[in-house]
Amino acid sequence: MGMTITEKILSSHSGGKPVKPGDNIWVDVDVLMTHDVCGPGTIGIFKDQFGQDARVWDREKVVIIPDHFIFTSDQKANRNIDIIREFSADQALPYYYDVGTDNYKGVCHLALAQEGHNRPGEILFGTDSHTSTSGAFGMFSSGIGNTDAAFILGTGKLWLKVPEAMRFEFNGTFPPYIMAKDIILQVIGDISCDGATYRTMEWAGDAIMKFSMEERMTLCNMAIEAGGKNAIIEADAVTEEYVKKRTNKPYTIFKSDPDANYFFKKTYNANTMEPIVAKPHSPDNKALVRECADVKLNRSYIGSCTGGKTTDFLAAAQLLKGKKVAIDTFIVPATREVENDLHKVQIGGESLIDIFKNAGAHLGEPSCAACLGGPKDTFGRTHGTETVVSTTNRNFPGRMGSKESAVYLASPYTAAASAITGKLTDPREFLN
Repeated sequence: MGMTITEKILSSHSGGKPVKPGDNIWVDVDVLMTHDVCGPGTIGIFKDQFGQDARVWDREKVVIIPDHFIFTSDQKANRNIDIIREFSADQALPYYYDVGTDNYKGVCHLALAQEGHNRPGEILFGTDSHTSTSGAFGMFSSGIGNTDAAFILGTGKLWLKVPEAMRFEFNGTFPPYIMAKDIILQVIGDISCDGATYRTMEWAGDAIMKFSMEERMTLCNMAIEAGGKNAIIEADAVTEEYVKKRTNKPYTIFKSDPDANYFFKKTYNANTMEPIVAKPHSPDNKALVRECADVKLNRSYIGSCTGGKTTDFLAAAQLLKGKKVAIDTFIVPATREVENDLHKVQIGGESLIDIFKNAGAHLGEPSCAACLGGPKDTFGRTHGTETVVSTTNRNFPGRMGSKESAVYLASPYTAAASAITGKLTDPREFLN
């Protein structure tokens, strides 16, 4: 019996012997990422278990990216930054991207890709559930807790159960109004928020492989909303072009064997897909956007690791160019690189940043911002009974601030179309 991409990567990092779902193995870790939310806890456990003067297993393999609660006056959030800053200085870590400096990057999941830390065939763990994003690069990437992260800091290894695999294949061509966010919301709606629990979500098919790296990251990002252990897409020429621009480190591309064993397989016709939303208060509460035309909104939010990439803003700007928003609309780039792109990328001779400003949108600093609620002064946070359309990844009560707010998850196209009308709007109304 052959192996899936995920199984081959895990095998290559555990001595090279074949592995199968359910096997418990030690794996060697290529990259460990943590941030300002979980970094202090990870550091505390590391020092408690390995000693106050212990050194990390490999300075080149530790990446620390503050991004969640950073542009705030909250003293406890500020103290978290102090702790990871002090630790990074003491350990002389080369990949600490400090807020308030020219080296600040933004949201960890996109920054990992942009700074060359995502490489095919490698294993990356991060103290954030959406670490699954990096699986878009044909690597095993998964979120872990502080205790596991502390153990990796000291040893470079982790004890892991090999997950079963689910394969989602999209054949044909997605219509021009469909984005990766529509696809992941469709699939989560089909299998539910626990349908992929501790399983690999492997994406395949002609339509998927036509996606850009940023769209592939969106697909893999929300595997955790279906309970997934990891998501993965086979690396190809698109992957290699992106990676080689950002790192010269070697990597290995793995492909699933034709006779690999899958727990579940589902094939979709890409040509028939329609714009999707997840209604409150769960990412699997799926509906077609056109079925929700009577939902009035108070705000639109375009940002986060899921919806704050250059591709996302290019899509939103296509609809917002020459128009005015009818509701409070928040534009929050995921990273500084994306923020710079907003100034450089143009549509019809007008930069994306000017399109958003002229439309009347509010512009935020690159960060996680309102996606995780955060301190009360977090940019774009809900404060009352707002009804929000958002490109973020979760819509549980209180996720973006107030528990009384209702959040509809949607693509950047849908969020932009809805910003113009003030109600949930199918982007085909503006794109056709």
